[in-house]
Amino acid sequence: MRGRIMPLLAAFTASAATCQPVQWYTQDSFKPVERVTILVANPLGEARGNSPVTIRRADLPMLADVHELSMTLVDPAGTPIAPPSARQRALEGAHGRLAETGGHAIDYQLDDLDQDGLWDELFFMADFRPGETRAFHIYLGRQSRGWNPHRTHAGIGSYMRHSVPFWESGNVGWKLWYPTDADVYAKRKPQLMANRLYMENLDGYAVSLIDPGLGSDIMEVSDSFGGGGIAMMDDPAHPDVPSRPRFTPRAPETGNFNAGPVGDTRYAYGLIANGPLRSTVRIRTMNWNSGHGRYALEQTYTAYAGQDYSTATVRFTDFAPADRKAARFAVGIRQRIGETLKVQRGGMVLSTAPEVIRNPDDLEAAQPGMKVAYAGSALVVRDALKPEYLFSPLRGGNHLMLVAPTPDLRFDYLLAAGWSEGAGPRTAVDFAAYVEKVAREYDAPIRFVRATTERR
Repeated sequence: MRGRIMPLLAAFTASAATCQPVQWYTQDSFKPVERVTILVANPLGEARGNSPVTIRRADLPMLADVHELSMTLVDPAGTPIAPPSARQRALEGAHGRLAETGGHAIDYQLDDLDQDGLWDELFFMADFRPGETRAFHIYLGRQSRGWNPHRTHAGIGSYMRHSVPFWESGNVGWKLWYPTDADVYAKRKPQLMANRLYMENLDGYAVSLIDPGLGSDIMEVSDSFGGGGIAMMDDPAHPDVPSRPRFTPRAPETGNFNAGPVGDTRYAYGLIANGPLRSTVRIRTMNWNSGHGRYALEQTYTAYAGQDYSTATVRFTDFAPADRKAARFAVGIRQRIGETLKVQRGGMVLSTAPEVIRNPDDLEAAQPGMKVAYAGSALVVRDALKPEYLFSPLRGGNHLMLVAPTPDLRFDYLLAAGWSEGAGPRTAVDFAAYVEKVAREYDAPIRFVRATTERR
């Protein structure tokens, strides 16, 4: 899983020419005189496209009190847009972009992760050559042009009489029908459609009957880890048996849901960011008594524009295992039913199989099954966490990664999904290649180098 990591200084020296701007950006009458130049580096010795770039607020102190409409993020290597036609100007009104020089303004987000009214991360996506260090500019000055169509979506809806969080990119979406283990749906045509699922309360296995392009649910979760879920390994007598928030001593079998929220595990959902490039939901899990410990945690799930993966961050706010030395974090995915391809290397595991996709709750067979050449799921945990792979045959069979508790009681992981009917990887082999590349990139995220301010 490890890529060819290049020293940051060497990468910067080798690509220094790409960091020298040739001119300042303009957009019609917008001619800024101040900008912040941001240098970011690709530590991998391979090219990467549409790659997430995240910069913390602390790294950009000069922007701490600047309104978001006074920032314009520009890729100096981007192709400037030409003067728009009269029709385009009429359609876009007063906020459509006009003719540019000196690069191209790109979409970005200033996300407030802790919901305190101050942005915490600048986020955008870009392409990089092997080992490349690139410059981007934030031009300062109020201007009101730049529609940014959403390529991701997140929301929380009342779906079949209970609250469900959704997050999606154009090709793949996830939802928590069960409160702890992700369900997966995939589209035949790139589009955002989770809002239709929860607003119209559409059956995810039947949306193809409305429009084939909407795709289908592609994951049977039931009592498994589904498309991704967390657990604790905290039973010293059975160290390989996972404890899970929705299966507790008070309600070991309750139709895959907990008992009442006062005496058993309870959950709360929130929306953190909603596009255009990434969308994030937050899930709080509280009052979890595994029988071998008591826990509470916050978990965020994020979908990314143009990608078939979601990332997750878990942070325990209460962590009281009876035997702390024996406790380990766990995260898993369901083994695909009839699995024909499994790849496991380091902290990566993927599972694919040809399937007849059908609604497991449709006992009367009112809905037709749908045969697909493959459906696939994958899980990646960064090498830095030293994950240990374990296959658990319990509850449908699941591929797990185990992690020793970290000092800050948090860990991250990545989930991916695909199927033969979509616009993403069309074969199991292509899906495996996609996941392996994503795993290398996830293990070596784009790095912030420095930021400087200049005037002309």
